[in-house]
Amino acid sequence: GGAILAEEQEAIIDNSINKSNNENNNSNANNVSNNNSNVNNNVSKTTASGIPIGKWPVSIRDEEGMFEDVPHIGYAYMGKDVTMTVPRLWADDPVAIHQNKLMSRERALSIGTCVTPDPKTNSNMRGDKCPLSERTIFVAIASYRDWQCRDTVTSILSTAAHPERVRVGVVDQIVDGVDGSCDVPHVPCSDDPDQPICLYKNQIDVFQMDAELAVGPVFARHIGHRLYRGEYYAMQSDAHVTFTRGWDDDIISQMESTGDELAVLTTYLTDIVNSIDPMTGLSKRHTRPIMCNTEYEGGAQGKHLRHLSQPEGIPDIMGMPQLQPYFAAGFAFSRGHFVATVPYDMYQPMIFQGEEMSIGLRGFTVGYDYFAPERSVCFHSYAIGENSKARNKVPHFWEHAQAFKGTGIKAMKRLLGIVDMNPEVPRSEWDHSEEAKYGLGGARETSKFYDVIGIDVVKKTTQRHLCQFVHNKMHKQFMKSLRPDGMGIDYGQIDFKWVDPRPNDE
Repeated sequence: GGAILAEEQEAIIDNSINKSNNENNNSNANNVSNNNSNVNNNVSKTTASGIPIGKWPVSIRDEEGMFEDVPHIGYAYMGKDVTMTVPRLWADDPVAIHQNKLMSRERALSIGTCVTPDPKTNSNMRGDKCPLSERTIFVAIASYRDWQCRDTVTSILSTAAHPERVRVGVVDQIVDGVDGSCDVPHVPCSDDPDQPICLYKNQIDVFQMDAELAVGPVFARHIGHRLYRGEYYAMQSDAHVTFTRGWDDDIISQMESTGDELAVLTTYLTDIVNSIDPMTGLSKRHTRPIMCNTEYEGGAQGKHLRHLSQPEGIPDIMGMPQLQPYFAAGFAFSRGHFVATVPYDMYQPMIFQGEEMSIGLRGFTVGYDYFAPERSVCFHSYAIGENSKARNKVPHFWEHAQAFKGTGIKAMKRLLGIVDMNPEVPRSEWDHSEEAKYGLGGARETSKFYDVIGIDVVKKTTQRHLCQFVHNKMHKQFMKSLRPDGMGIDYGQIDFKWVDPRPNDE
């Protein structure tokens, strides 16, 4: 198996809901850009500040004729001209929002819709004057041929305290006629209209694409970010997750308790087995995972940092989430402006390991801080124990890896280059397409993160036993430097470098 032949490409693309075409894209080795936009670039009208105007209710179904053509980056990296028609980003220019500096609180609060508009202005953009129960939530799910996806959507909507303020956006990568769609319930709505997927169908946006076009979670999550439309909060979830009753009120309460407008609550989720009380729908767990364990690994794509298994225990900090250094892709909850200012990179096909450090570092430079939730509001179905048989039947995107062989190496050079993690690679060797859009912010430097956490990007080493510091000291020390207006931790006040206290221990 090598690259898919032109005739096979045509068959694949014709079977996709997203009709692709063979318009010519600029796609040389180090510069793949999108030149196929043929309509006005604004999905939403913008304010004088350059921030799009948010509306509620909202759906990409209302944007017929407003989608744009982008290169399918897997084929582009192989020198093939294949495009996909996709929704536009709500904020096409993230730099116009964060302005390469720390956002002001006023600017941050100008993003986020409210279910009920302001009675005087009729605007859904009410900032923190919007009641907590009316603040909208966008949930992004990237699913690859996952039979549990529809169950995850059902769980999100059936357990929310206020489902009317939740909008789910799914990138559903399936084999048509073989796999079920995320927005199609197990029983037809005509037979049982009270199913959550039926009741809230107008709040579910599904972008369906042929599974053979899948090139990994980064590209899928990039398209997922294209479904965001200015909601107050944004959540990212895997497609095989079960939620607790009242999860939306709970996670918002936790988020607001940080006092940090730039907080991102994110973690590797606990296994679902024995985690939710079937009678109450509430969590049975009193422990929670925290992100503090990572290490370099090597392979065909080069050396990069990969998160390892994370420790789980009783929270060290009570009454609020706990500060941690790392971002986790399986679950993340933040203000909506995180999605607008740190969108997933379109130019990273066939990347699986490495995406979390990329998003985490890019977010850090924009000013975001990462926290472990004090309480878990959802749990993950892992392919272990009693769920191993069912979960191991789910295919993986790399079943078509041969069709995009070698593209992951190019993508990893770009991923590491953007976050200053491969100084040994000449900048001329990686793709700089739309680097400002998918690059770093101007609030902090990546070098500050590396220094504080103990990462040597030249020697490719980490100062180990970081969890010892994260468990006992990081939150208490660093939260003292949270800015008075809540706009993130001021790392300019932090003079700290983690050094492994037990370098000879295994």
